[in-house]
Amino acid sequence: MSNRHSSRRSFLESLSAVGAVAAAGAADFIHPIQAAAKEAGVKPADLPDLTIKEVKQYVVDVSGVRRFNSSENGVIFSMVTNSGIEGNYTDGNRGLMPKFLEYAKATCVGKSVVDLLPMIPSSRQFLGGGGRGGAMDGIPAGAGTAGTGAAPATGAAAAQAAAEAARARASGRGGPFSGGFGFTRGRQSGSAATVDLGAAYVDVMLWDILGKAVNRPIYKLLGGTKDRMIAYASSQHLATVEEYVPDAQKAKAMGFKAYKIHPGGGQHRGAIGQVPSYLGHIDEIREVRKAMGDSYTLLFDPVQRYNVFEAIKVGRVLDECGYVSFEDPIPTTDIEGLIELRQKLDLPVEAGEFLYSIYDYAEYIQRGATDIVRLIADNVGGISGSWRIGQLADAFRMPCTPHNWGNVLDIAVHLQLELAMPNAYWVEMPMPPEQTDRVYHKDKIRLDPEGFILAPTAPGLGYPLDRDAMEKIMLRIDR
Repeated sequence: MSNRHSSRRSFLESLSAVGAVAAAGAADFIHPIQAAAKEAGVKPADLPDLTIKEVKQYVVDVSGVRRFNSSENGVIFSMVTNSGIEGNYTDGNRGLMPKFLEYAKATCVGKSVVDLLPMIPSSRQFLGGGGRGGAMDGIPAGAGTAGTGAAPATGAAAAQAAAEAARARASGRGGPFSGGFGFTRGRQSGSAATVDLGAAYVDVMLWDILGKAVNRPIYKLLGGTKDRMIAYASSQHLATVEEYVPDAQKAKAMGFKAYKIHPGGGQHRGAIGQVPSYLGHIDEIREVRKAMGDSYTLLFDPVQRYNVFEAIKVGRVLDECGYVSFEDPIPTTDIEGLIELRQKLDLPVEAGEFLYSIYDYAEYIQRGATDIVRLIADNVGGISGSWRIGQLADAFRMPCTPHNWGNVLDIAVHLQLELAMPNAYWVEMPMPPEQTDRVYHKDKIRLDPEGFILAPTAPGLGYPLDRDAMEKIMLRIDR
């Protein structure tokens, strides 16, 4: 990679020495059950009975909750083992509850976490699939490996890994738990694809169960040793240009060391007539920089709303104003446009939230379409798939920045990954932070006095349900 972005990228790495390095120990295991047993100091055979006996979902009343997503439906998934250990996850705003129970029962009930949980990515297997170890479905063992998180692959080896992964993607390989629960989305490579979100939910709950079985948070099972993450404030899409400066100043006063603009309509308060939104966004960029000072870290995420011309115009102002990240500036499907932006702008381009397969990531990395790898765990197979993508990015010495948005459990999944990934340096925290709170969690995700979010100490996802509070707002339990 060119060094021309290095000064801007340094913000991602400036605090990577805080706490211990997450990579230590990440290469010591290749399977989650072995990792959990090792972390707990027991033999795998001595773990509790991890056979799934029940799948259900709690539906709670969130009508009075301030939500980031108005379609949040109050569904909390549950999987319970014979030994009484419960794994949970949230349906958030995704609205998939009509099909999930049927799928999860057919896929999981009567089977053990030992057999259900995909391997921690190693050189032996792609995301998902059947038996542990060896090749699967005609794909050679080792194809597409991104290393184990310790010493990243480099040069020809890394390029070969990406090429093999890209070829596997092009062949139309499916994800984990294939069949029975698919939701068709436009694949970024242009072909139709089925994104198995149900499998991602299952994966997260299986990891939650495994962590609880050995009384460890998930990031510990992934070899992570960080104890905190520096946080940046992530704005909502505010209505007018004038709202961003006070929002950024409020975030700074709360202790956030950086602020990300999600631009809104780009119109000035009280203006007569409309201007193209990107022109108003340019005003936001300049006004926030002026208000926050030259040394404050600023990021910008228009969520795919520009064409290439607009993105270049906005990107040049971001360069002028010293912003450090331009996230999803144009539709991710426009890979040629992303390559052009990287060639014409100095600040790093960040993409990946709208990719749905590790195979797609390989292509974007190999072709130079992004500087920073972004992901949403639900889109890429949960904890297991996200970990693989983080390793793929690490093989090319690229940062990986999981997306954090929504309620406590939405954020918890990505925080566990960030604590484990050696190439994740910041955690995104929505503004205002209190809007992430839910009454059925006693724990609130907040900054410490130095601007960090501390690693949770509770096992699994790290933010247990408050059963008494949840019972008070329970509408029903679906089984």
